[in-house]
Amino acid sequence: MLQAQERALIWTYDHETLRIEPWGPNAFRVRASKDRLHDDDWALLPAGEPAANASVTVSADGRSATIVNGKIRADVERDGRITFTDESGKVLLKETQKTYQLKSGGRDIVPIPGTRDFEVTLRFESHPDEKLFGMGQYQQSLLNLKGCRLELTHRNSQTSVPFLLSDRGYGMLWHNPAIGQASFNVNVTEWAAKSTKQLDYWIVAGDTPAQIEEAYADATGKVPMMPDYAMGFWQCKLRYRSQEELLGVAREHVRRGLPISVIVIDFFHWPNQGDWTFDAAYWPDPEEMVRELRELGIELMVSVWPTVQTESVNYGEMVEKGYLVRTDRGIRTQFQFLGQNEIFDATHPEARKFVWEQIKQNYYDRGIRLFWLDEAEPEFGVYDHDIYRYDAGPALQVGNWYPSQYSRTFYEGMTGAGQENVINLVRSAWAGSQRYGALAWSGDIASTFEVLGHQVRAGLNMAIAGIPWWTTDIGGFHGGNPDDPAFRECIIRWFQYGTFCPVMRLHGDRSPYREADTGLPGGGLWGSGADNEVWSYGDEAYGIFGEHMRLRERLRPYLTEQMEAAHRKGTPPMRPLFYDFPDDSAAWDVDDQFMLGPDLLIAPILQADVRGRDVYLPAGATWTDAYSGETFDGGRAIFADAPIERIPVYVRDGAKLPIRASAE
Repeated sequence: MLQAQERALIWTYDHETLRIEPWGPNAFRVRASKDRLHDDDWALLPAGEPAANASVTVSADGRSATIVNGKIRADVERDGRITFTDESGKVLLKETQKTYQLKSGGRDIVPIPGTRDFEVTLRFESHPDEKLFGMGQYQQSLLNLKGCRLELTHRNSQTSVPFLLSDRGYGMLWHNPAIGQASFNVNVTEWAAKSTKQLDYWIVAGDTPAQIEEAYADATGKVPMMPDYAMGFWQCKLRYRSQEELLGVAREHVRRGLPISVIVIDFFHWPNQGDWTFDAAYWPDPEEMVRELRELGIELMVSVWPTVQTESVNYGEMVEKGYLVRTDRGIRTQFQFLGQNEIFDATHPEARKFVWEQIKQNYYDRGIRLFWLDEAEPEFGVYDHDIYRYDAGPALQVGNWYPSQYSRTFYEGMTGAGQENVINLVRSAWAGSQRYGALAWSGDIASTFEVLGHQVRAGLNMAIAGIPWWTTDIGGFHGGNPDDPAFRECIIRWFQYGTFCPVMRLHGDRSPYREADTGLPGGGLWGSGADNEVWSYGDEAYGIFGEHMRLRERLRPYLTEQMEAAHRKGTPPMRPLFYDFPDDSAAWDVDDQFMLGPDLLIAPILQADVRGRDVYLPAGATWTDAYSGETFDGGRAIFADAPIERIPVYVRDGAKLPIRASAE
């Protein structure tokens, strides 16, 4: 049966209910179940008032119905099959047809025996030449995701943010935090969840990628305004082991006249995981440390893990109150690293409050305003999601929601304490994480040119997936010897790329590793990587690093404009070329260049021993080499020189940006 109900279109048949309703301008939320429909707000904000032009029409014979909301239209046939079109009548998405022979169609909602849960599959007819972007961060060399099969789950360095943007003029959010997969095949597009309560997605039509992206930001939330200090250079390594070591590095930056905004205390500065406090043997006076750093013009960031080991002062109370993730079968240990650990349940409202109370007392009240939320997937010892259970439900059904709630823990605590412009570094994210001040980074990646190339694509797809704040460990995390000439070249090229990322942060576990040598418990249980300061890589690298740190400083007014656009409209600061040049078909195929704001085109060097590369300059603009001053018409590729001291950078339409020091 097809019917209209308060501007929603409802289809029912044999216990299945389908509901399509306006959810923001030019957008629908679509839900279907063979049980009752749920109003879960995993990522979507409330819809607000339906658009005035939203309407539902049911045919006189009851065999079809149509719902229209601005630029998007959905037609539902008598058998429940949905077709989405834009205002010109172009098909955006169309469910596959259920046939008598195959007995499968656009929606499979299959009951899981003995439960009120379902295994769900959604299938659309494929447009073989369609280009697809977004979906979060996957460690691969592809920007266009057409033809890809993606696991919908988080892992260290893999972040599933299931929003997809198509060159056909639509965006789609798979509004379901269940573990699953998405396949964008030539013959069919398929979304699947292994265990869930209902089918749930959001779809929007738009004339440009910017329209679609801004509509998605309206639907799921926007980042706060990035604080000014976060736009500078961040110094980090694995790991500063004492207060005096960290202060010595900060003082040396200032002595050398090097710009620095943030310095970082990494993991195991605590006695036990889950204590969420400084180990006084190594960090005797945090208040004085914060005071001196602020006098030097440096903000302190402190690493926090969600792991709670059995020896923690908080373990007993958290078990008693149900604040830890449960293991349905087998032993309770969920992560094993320097102790047997369980993970705090960030989906539990009272657990979030409890953890924030510890953070506030032991860090925030000591002056720390910036946190590094590591292990945020969370990182289980084994990713067997069917054995874990959260307050919000089984991990199979809600597991991908965890990182957004981890960020929420700190965002609500910090804003509740009166802080504005919250930003916290986090190793994973999901749809909606951006509104909690999440700065995602690409995890514990290898220190190679190949992996650097993966980050360029991953960062751009994260931007399209609605996470505007993103960064990498400059130089990669695993490995890299500062004395190795080959790695020096790699980190120079990575540093140049990182200069133009939304956040510029140096980090890594450098070789050779230094074993723990203190003999003390707590923070002394773990050693440290080799030196990872900008002066650790020889004179040539040091000179190049310094120039790019000063370049970053000169760009801060321009970066501020881009962060304001992200805050107001959801515009990602770093984005693919097609975002600004959607009418240039060639721009949709460029996967190793990007725009930083509307006026800077960046072409990183992604291979060893390369001193030049082809650069595509989009049509509809003129482009000036930021270093030579030579100007080119767009709509063509050129060969650009790339000596070791710089990467190709082009300025659009004569914009006045101080890339060279002499241009200030």
